[in-house]
Amino acid sequence: MNALAHADRPVARRVDSARLGRLAIASLHAELACAPKPGLVTPFNTGSHDDMDAGTFLRSLFALRHYFTAIADAGAADAPFASLRAHGIAAEHAMLRATGGINTHRGAIFSLGLLVAAAARCRRQHGQAAPAAPAAQVCLAVQHWADDFAAAPLDASSPGQRARLRHGVAGVREQAAAGYPLLRELAVPTLRHALHNGLPRDAAMSHTLMQLVAQVDDLNLLHRGGADGLAWAQQQARLFIEAGGAFAPGWQARLHDIGEGFVARRLSPGGSADLLACSWFLLQQEGA
Repeated sequence: MNALAHADRPVARRVDSARLGRLAIASLHAELACAPKPGLVTPFNTGSHDDMDAGTFLRSLFALRHYFTAIADAGAADAPFASLRAHGIAAEHAMLRATGGINTHRGAIFSLGLLVAAAARCRRQHGQAAPAAPAAQVCLAVQHWADDFAAAPLDASSPGQRARLRHGVAGVREQAAAGYPLLRELAVPTLRHALHNGLPRDAAMSHTLMQLVAQVDDLNLLHRGGADGLAWAQQQARLFIEAGGAFAPGWQARLHDIGEGFVARRLSPGGSADLLACSWFLLQQEGA
């Protein structure tokens, strides 16, 4: 390899990291823009939340705009997990400063950050000219750091961790350590199928969200509604999907009605929303 080609390598890596960073932010924006979404913030309403709206999420996204590029660069450089974790902690502090202490994207900082780093590492391993890694390969590549993030300290005071311990269900770390089977086996195939069969982006994402709600032990739902709230939300989602989901005529009105029930019960499937954003990113990076 000549010296000029070797010198161009870091530049190509930075360009690729910036592209992945932009895709990550765009994926979080696509999740925010998607409507209807029962219990979740959209550009049109605040769902089951009194402390945040779409503007809060946009401020958070602006604060995170450099994080995903930085963690992609770290992944491409095969940096140790300690480096990735430092980027994540700094991103969480930036988010909280931008939102006045409101947690808008903590779950996405972890899961989407890991997936961005894994996608960048896959690209570096196979060469910049190689096709992008399939979504499933990126999910499994997260296991490269599994021992490290499994040993990292947990915030035992967070609502999600309290719900996880109280109800004995797996959290995002367990999902990540397993290579995100919920993304590989459920969310990404559902989203891919919906798009390939003609659903527009928002419809495909709403359909995928409800598939996730139907099958995920969402810690946000458990925190807000306990086991009964989770069971009710899963039943509503299953009924929606069994009736055809977003492929059925009048699906928006039906999902709006379900959303009113979520708001009345103060339920918000935030964990499923994070997985939805991750799914959109995984599909988009395949074509980037």
